[in-house]
Amino acid sequence: MIMREILTKGLALLLGGLILYTSATGPFESLIQRSIFLALVILLGLAVYPLGQGKRWRPLGIVIDVVLAVGVVFACSYVALNHEKILVELPWATPRDMLLTGVLLVAILELSRRAIGAIFPLLVLAGLAYAWFGAAIPGPLGHRGFDLYYMTETIYLGDLGVWGMLVGVAATTIAAFVLFGCLLLHTGGGNTFMDLALRISGRSPGGAAKVATVASGLFGMVSGSAVANVATTGNFTIPMMKRLNYPRPFAAGVEAVASTGGQIAPPILGAAAFIMAEILGESYLRIALAALLPAILFYLGVFVTIHLVAKRRQLQVVPDDELPSWSDVIRPERIIPILAALGGLFYGVLSGRSIQMSAFYGILMTVLTFVPFALMAKMPLREILGKLVAGLVDAGKGMVIIGVLLAGAQILVAMIGMTGIGVTLASLIVTVGGESLFLVAFIVGGVCLILGMGIPTTAAYVLVASVLAPALTTIGVEPLIAHLFVFYFATLSVITPPVCIAVFVASGIADTNWLPAAIESVRLAAAIYVIPFLLLIYPALAGFGSALEIVLASCQGVVFVMAFAALMSRVAMTGKRAIDVVGLIVVIGLALTPGWLTTLAALALIIGLFIRRRSLLRDELGSVAGDHHSLQAKETQL
Repeated sequence: MIMREILTKGLALLLGGLILYTSATGPFESLIQRSIFLALVILLGLAVYPLGQGKRWRPLGIVIDVVLAVGVVFACSYVALNHEKILVELPWATPRDMLLTGVLLVAILELSRRAIGAIFPLLVLAGLAYAWFGAAIPGPLGHRGFDLYYMTETIYLGDLGVWGMLVGVAATTIAAFVLFGCLLLHTGGGNTFMDLALRISGRSPGGAAKVATVASGLFGMVSGSAVANVATTGNFTIPMMKRLNYPRPFAAGVEAVASTGGQIAPPILGAAAFIMAEILGESYLRIALAALLPAILFYLGVFVTIHLVAKRRQLQVVPDDELPSWSDVIRPERIIPILAALGGLFYGVLSGRSIQMSAFYGILMTVLTFVPFALMAKMPLREILGKLVAGLVDAGKGMVIIGVLLAGAQILVAMIGMTGIGVTLASLIVTVGGESLFLVAFIVGGVCLILGMGIPTTAAYVLVASVLAPALTTIGVEPLIAHLFVFYFATLSVITPPVCIAVFVASGIADTNWLPAAIESVRLAAAIYVIPFLLLIYPALAGFGSALEIVLASCQGVVFVMAFAALMSRVAMTGKRAIDVVGLIVVIGLALTPGWLTTLAALALIIGLFIRRRSLLRDELGSVAGDHHSLQAKETQL
């Protein structure tokens, strides 16, 4: 056990050191960078997720892991040493190449199974089987089929298979940001984010739920996995909500939704922003800006829903004795390192540096500000180094799931491109949907939810972007809008029943049944199921159009989200449920109708409904106060 811990820490340090070095100096030649990165990721993964741990047959597991480790080292070393020959000569596959490809595939798929379950590796195997046996499939989905030699050349002996763009992005950009995030959290940023969330939201109605939303959203931006985020921040936020007597399904739903929202929030979108930029050939900054307004609308919807539900259920605020003081939160030694880190990051982005170099600037500023403050606080040098090393180790471990999943996803994408199944499915969807944009979009959204079930966000996006985004671009949707559309639905799969893995994890922490928690999740996140369709109606939400069009689209989005949140939270607006529902549906209909006139009408109506609700609450409070005084008077007479 001790030996495995030492091995794990050593490999994680090696991987973290590789990330740091190549962020500062630039990556090696593409195949060298990717093969070294993937070798370290798989070796670390075998150490972190050992086969048969705690089982009687663990010795057999050790043998299997050692064989896989040796095979992976050989396979990756061969590519690194022969990178020029592979790229220039495009060599024919030999039986040795097929053997090395097989070992690499088994290691990637087996690690995927250990880390996230069987669904994803089964999808990759289905893609491989489809490429091999395509000639035996009748109808439009059939193709000429490819033999094992050709598949080996595609997967292993080139830069379109396992060494393709996704692994390249993981080995450079995503890895640099994961390291940046881990160092920021380990040098005090994590505690500061949580305390800020407590101070900002803790004392408002439903404060604990809002704290969970803010904190999990911040962490979720960099985690790359809603499920991993629930497992970490949920262990703080869910017990806090339970302690304040929030319903357990509601507590689990809030955490699952907040962690999912972090995946769609700029600047990182859970690592998907970098992959989207590579696929579309757009700048990273353009992707982040396009996702900004939809993310704001999503969190506005979640906050309004939580607020209204908290009012209706009379949920407690966070007690004063559990809130940190503002003077403690905004101490220079806590705030300055975060501001300096973000400043270094944005300086690099805005000055046109590469994304990994920008992340390195953020890392550098984190260290340069953390160390002096730690020394001034008389923190032992050993502890300072320990925190920095812990950040490097966590970054290495954090890249295991991302790296392995993207390697598997890259193989699947290669099979999709080789067989043409993406174009075929897009044609079939367009044939079924005809000329109706929203029918095609509805079909695409439903298929995205199905394909994304059981798969972490980034891998799910890669899959649906390859297969389903072309169906939308075929009928004239802007490529960026199409990719945001499928990305949002792929992200939502983790909270959508029946395979809502983020809800499963959250409900486990909350010690409640998953189905009520899933219902609460869908209700809280209801707006984001519609926001992708808003992007189709109002492309200005993603920055397409003039400043006036963007303002109009923003107003329509805000009105829509407010009305939708009020409808889903089932609060009394007028005192009569039927009038409430009709009024809110009218607002939603007006908000979905383009034009300033309908927008102003929707705005006036929603303001009127909320004013009426405030008046209703005031009357209820007055009635309660009157009953209290009447009771006191009777007690006095008695």
